[in-house]
Amino acid sequence: MTARTILIIGAGIGGLTTALAFARNGDDVDIVEQAPSLSEVGAGLQVSPNASRILIALGLGDALRQAMITPHEIVLASGRSLRKITHVPCGAFAADRWGAPYGVMHRADLQTMLLDAVLAHPRCRLHLDQRATSSEIAGLPDRLGLSRPDLVIGADGVWSEVRRLVPGASSPRFSGQVAWRFKVKTEETRRALNPTNVTAFLGPRTHLVAYPLEQGKTINIVAITRGSDPGKTWAERENPAARMELLSAFSDWHPDLVSILRQAPEMTWWPLFEVPDGRWHAAGGPVLVGDAAHAMTPFAAQGAAMAIEDGFELAQACARAPGDLASTLEAYVTNRRARIGRARSRGAFNQFAYHARGPIRLGRDLVLALKSPESLAAELDWLYGYRANGL
Repeated sequence: MTARTILIIGAGIGGLTTALAFARNGDDVDIVEQAPSLSEVGAGLQVSPNASRILIALGLGDALRQAMITPHEIVLASGRSLRKITHVPCGAFAADRWGAPYGVMHRADLQTMLLDAVLAHPRCRLHLDQRATSSEIAGLPDRLGLSRPDLVIGADGVWSEVRRLVPGASSPRFSGQVAWRFKVKTEETRRALNPTNVTAFLGPRTHLVAYPLEQGKTINIVAITRGSDPGKTWAERENPAARMELLSAFSDWHPDLVSILRQAPEMTWWPLFEVPDGRWHAAGGPVLVGDAAHAMTPFAAQGAAMAIEDGFELAQACARAPGDLASTLEAYVTNRRARIGRARSRGAFNQFAYHARGPIRLGRDLVLALKSPESLAAELDWLYGYRANGL
């Protein structure tokens, strides 16, 4: 099979995974990134088995095991009382049931291991500090002295410039939710948190997720509540007035959790944007992956996992059908759209359940309490047990 030349715009987790997947199949890959250096914003990341399976297949198993913490359980608990509502077992149970580990790690660690693998691969070339608007993307190969690519892939995130080249693609919209992200030392949270678990504390219109990082020395915390549309932005440092808004939203929560929020170091404030269903591919033009195609809210913790799946499955689809690229891309999009739609629906369901109020909240807790941990795990088989094409 003749090697294709692939041009990827964006060197985040999705773009780097896509590059490794194509290079693994023998294609030549150039990755273009506007930043002068790669530094992942944010703290923690949940790596579910559907994603870790792909990372292991790409040769990152040893690095993943060294950087990732495998929690004992995924716990749902009351934000007001700290009472445990239910849990899904993890650890060895997850690896046995879904065939790959469930873990948590620092986003920067995942990006670093992907970057190291890209830099070490003879078929990958990374071009940093190369900002290009949608009108300039066609001229990138000439500007960088590259051959004309067989395929351009937009992995440039929710504010994608490549998306502008896809007629019928959807524009980002504000979800109405904002996420506050920060880390604290583990010993400062022991009254409220179990540092061996991923815990989602639930409350009316709000929830908070906590899990260990850095060999258990710190706890990553993400607090999600309602917010106002800030316009085109990504992550920002908080301001004192914003911290008061956060404390007001969590004012009726358990005092130990409120104390963590009040005494936390400076947080990062992330407005949550999503990209509704639209076109991901233009005939004869680029194809979108990850947040550029289908950014979603984090209620199912699948944003990075879906980008990882996208990149791997796109490379596999192109490897299996080396001739007719146009029909291959259409088939890829059709397949992925169904998967993304189901993941998006799961996130919408989780948002409804996590933020439930009044009788709905009481009913939620009763239903969850009646289900066994194993039955809750079975409801995730379609998500965590998914094997991307070629695995």
